[in-house]
Amino acid sequence: MGVIAVSDASLHVLAVDDNNLVRKLIERLLKTFSYNVTAVDSGTKALEFLGLQDVEKLQSSSSEQCHPEVKVNLIIKDYCMPGMTGFELLRKIKKSTSLKDIPVVIMSSENVPSRINRCLEEGAEEFFLKPVRLSDVDKLKPYLSKNKRKTTNEEDCVSNDKSRARYHDVEERQTFPED
Repeated sequence: MGVIAVSDASLHVLAVDDNNLVRKLIERLLKTFSYNVTAVDSGTKALEFLGLQDVEKLQSSSSEQCHPEVKVNLIIKDYCMPGMTGFELLRKIKKSTSLKDIPVVIMSSENVPSRINRCLEEGAEEFFLKPVRLSDVDKLKPYLSKNKRKTTNEEDCVSNDKSRARYHDVEERQTFPED
C-alpha cells in the first residue's frame, strides 16, 4: 500500500468566529474532511484554549503556557470580532514562540484589499471571503499536511523503514519455477 502516516482525523483545527451560525458551518465543513475541530466565539477564548495569557498576565509572568495535550494544526478565524479582531489575534499568535508555526487563515465577509494584504503580510496563510465553501476548506490541506509533516517526521521515517522491510520480505519469498 505505502507509507502509513498519521490520519487526517488526528489533525486539529481551532475555528474562531463570534457568529454561531458561521462557527457551525465551518465546523461542519472541516469535519467533512475528518478534521477534529474546536470552535470558540472570541479571540480571548482562542488564546485561553491555546494557553496564551493576555497582555496583563504576560507582563507579570515571563513564561508562556500552552496546552501540551492539545496540538492545534491550523487556526481559522474571523477578522471582525468584538473585543479582539482576527488581525490582533493573528499578531499575538505569530509573536508567540510556541505557536508562531501554526498556520493561520483569516476569513471575512468584507472584501477589503488593504485588510487582506495586511493579514497576509503579518503571517496569515490564506484570507477567505465568507461564506466559506467546501472548496475553500480543500485549500487548507497543504497547510495541514505541511504542519503534520513537521510534527511526525520521525514517525514517517520509521514507517518508511517498515515499508521497505515488508517489500524486502516479499521479494525474498518469491520463488520462480525452474526451467
